[in-house]
Order: sequence, then structure tokens, then C-alpha cells
Amino acid sequence: MEMIRRRFSAYLLTAMACLLWPFATSAELVEGRDWRAASGSAQGAPEGAEIEVLEFFSYGCPHCADINPLVKRWTEDLPSDVRFERVPVTFGRAAWESLARLYFALGFADELERLDQAVFDAVTKQRVNLYTERAVLNWIAEQGVERDDFAKVYNSFAVEAALAKANTLAARFGVNAVPMFIVDERYVVLNEGAKTHAQLLENTTALIDKARQARQDQARHD
Repeated sequence: MEMIRRRFSAYLLTAMACLLWPFATSAELVEGRDWRAASGSAQGAPEGAEIEVLEFFSYGCPHCADINPLVKRWTEDLPSDVRFERVPVTFGRAAWESLARLYFALGFADELERLDQAVFDAVTKQRVNLYTERAVLNWIAEQGVERDDFAKVYNSFAVEAALAKANTLAARFGVNAVPMFIVDERYVVLNEGAKTHAQLLENTTALIDKARQARQDQARHD
């Protein structure tokens, strides 16, 4: 009799967990707390087969510096249908424009992977002035990069074009704080319900799933 009661209790607990699970899952993301609709999104489904995730950031932002190592690990496990892109913001500040220009120049010079976190640490932890071209070139030379060659990249048309595109994207989506993640031109990830940077990325992952489902639902109705 005791064995029967134990089995029944175990069955009852399992059944209750199954009943409660859908509600717990649907309650994971709350609009207005974990996400909001993105302003400036295109009408209809976003273009392209891939789900695009944009991270708006600045080297001058301490929170961006803290989350950056987590973001790098997080992107390694993204599904094949997701494309991740970082977008430096300037907010109209000359100092932050220098940092954004530095980000793009590092990319074109194939030095971004090596020096990305070093820039964050220099600006936010060591309080190094990287807000002018001269300061940037002095620092980049200290990192073992040929100064004159980097100066050409820093002032190149390619960097100017990338910077203009970044400013256009930030204006289009009304970016007013960083770090800000936007998923598939649909959802802005909010941090009101996220207690840690890791949880913010978990919410971003969940919104990727939500965007994928939205695409499938839209395809069925087209």
C-alpha cells in the first residue's frame, strides 16, 4: 500500500509539472519588461533568410565592456540561420565617434579579434584617452601596429562609409542607450527583467526563437 501511494504521488507531481510547464514557458518573456517592438522596423517580414541580431554598443560604455566577453562566447553557439552584427554608436559625440571609427578601422586592419577587449579595458578601466586621432594612433602603435598604415585605414573611405551606415541604423531604430540588442528588426531586448548580463543574452536567445516563429507564422499566411 505504501508503495502504491509513493507511485501515485510521483505520478501526480509529474502530471502537475506537465500542466504547469506551458504556462511557465509562456511567462518567460514579458512585453514591456523583457522586450518591446522595435521602432523603425520595415513593413512585412525582414529581408534576407537569416535572422539578424544587432548589438549597438560603444567602447566608452562600461556595461558594454562587461558584457563583451559573454557576447563573444554566446555568438559561438548561435544557430546557422542567425547573423550577428555589432554596431558602434556615437550619439553625436566627437569622442565616441573616434571610438566608433577605431572599431571599424580595427576590423579592416584585421586587428579586431586581438585588440577588441583591449580597447574596452583601456577606455573603461585604465582611463586611457582614445578620443582623438592622435591618441588612437599613439595607443595603436603601443600595441605593435604600424602607425602610418593604421592611420590610412582609420581615415579611409571604407571606415567613413561604415560609420555613416552605423549612424543611420542607430537613428532608424531610435537607439538611446547601450548596450542594446535588436532581434530581426522586430524586438528590442529590455533589461528590466534581467538581473545579469547572462540573463540578458538568454532573453535575446528566446527572442530569436520568437522571431523565427513569427517568420514561420507569416509565411503560412502569405
